Amino acid sequence: MRITKGNFESTDLGGLSFFVTVHFPGPLHEGNGEAQAIIDERATPAQREALFAILSGKNSAEGTLFHIFSLIVATMHEPIFAPIHFEFDKLARVAGIDIPGVLTTEVEPIKNPVTGAPHRIQVVMPEGFEHREGEVASANIHSTGAIRFDTRGTHSTLADVVQTPHGVEA
Repeated sequence: MRITKGNFESTDLGGLSFFVTVHFPGPLHEGNGEAQAIIDERATPAQREALFAILSGKNSAEGTLFHIFSLIVATMHEPIFAPIHFEFDKLARVAGIDIPGVLTTEVEPIKNPVTGAPHRIQVVMPEGFEHREGEVASANIHSTGAIRFDTRGTHSTLADVVQTPHGVEA
């Protein structure tokens, strides 16, 4: 997530990015997941504490993204503070993350297997807890932190989100 503007209580978080890698041994609703936060190294100690408070889910209403996250994650690995290079173009369905030595992600449009032309697919979830409207894409992810994995051509959704303690606003 890249926070374009926002705050936690009186702490301004605008301009920061944070990401979380996760692993679940089975279906999400069965829990027992593990997670590792990756936070922009530019975050001040107060901003880091604010982001940890948000990720804890203790400041979010029941049924919201971070509340649910707190219920299904059993192990939180030590966070990583690193420089983050983040690119995002929702309409083009292109994004990229480069966190040297930790995480790289390349997102591109889903392509027609016959013609190679990009497809545009949108997902609309009027009551979604992650986002309300997103552009479906394909992602390659390489993670070398506490949760290591490599994926090629997996699902990705790019969305602009207004996240509050009460959930996603339309």
